[in-house]
Amino acid sequence: MTTTTTPDVAHADGPVTEVTPSRPRRRRPPARRTAGRLLRHLLLSAGALVSFFPFYWMFVLSTHRSAAIYEFPPPLLPGNRFRENFEAVMSTINVWAAMANTFLVATTVTFFVLLIDSLAAFAFAKFSFPGKRILFLVVMLTFLLPSQLATIPQFVIMTELGWVGELKAVIVPSLAGAFGVFWLRQFFQNSVRVELVEAATIDGCGFFRQYLHVALPSARPALAFLGIFTFIGSWNDFMWPLIVLNDPSRLTLQVALSQLQTTHGTDYGMLMMSALIAVVPLIIVFFIGAKQFIDGITEGALK
Repeated sequence: MTTTTTPDVAHADGPVTEVTPSRPRRRRPPARRTAGRLLRHLLLSAGALVSFFPFYWMFVLSTHRSAAIYEFPPPLLPGNRFRENFEAVMSTINVWAAMANTFLVATTVTFFVLLIDSLAAFAFAKFSFPGKRILFLVVMLTFLLPSQLATIPQFVIMTELGWVGELKAVIVPSLAGAFGVFWLRQFFQNSVRVELVEAATIDGCGFFRQYLHVALPSARPALAFLGIFTFIGSWNDFMWPLIVLNDPSRLTLQVALSQLQTTHGTDYGMLMMSALIAVVPLIIVFFIGAKQFIDGITEGALK
């Protein structure tokens, strides 16, 4: 006769035996999921390298002679002419004065674009007033028109005002933009709840208090993006400053750097050095704004 061993079972008249449940085994990710994740990381790394290579190539050429650009194979490591090219740029144009002018223009334009566009976008998104749709349509039509069409009328207006050659001729026409109004309007419509605006109205808040305490705290990511976009666009603007600025002491950086190209030839080492000088402030601003952009998204997700 065979006997079968069974686990302890609690009887009515016997002690109760506690059975400790076994821990579930941790499942390993399938090989297909691991391969897909590795492939994504490789593709992202390759894209980052491709995006970074032009900046690295610009830095490499700024440390070589002008003839290095025609060499085959091209140089991939920095050379020994960084100081010579830097001194050549500084002795040819007044880089620091041009950079100060450009920084003044870019920061002023960015501040007023964020202020005016956010006010207009908040009004379009959360308030009703006569002619709202028609006015917003007119704003969007200005966004669809090429900026080159406004060059001649703007120059005539600046001439009549006597602003030709002044930095305010570059600043004032750029104090507001249709893109910023559209971008922030879409953001306010999706992020600012109507209940918050109604509660603020019941509490006695006017338009500007609702704008400061309801709209702006939730719009940090959108404002950070618009600020980066506006600052970079204003910093790199070339055509309109070239037309309206004729005083050598008030040139912006891009116009001043264009003087390095002459009819007798182009020193590409010096030209790449000037491009490197112009792009370094943009990289700094991008990293500062990107941090605010990511912090704003994280804060909004936690709330």
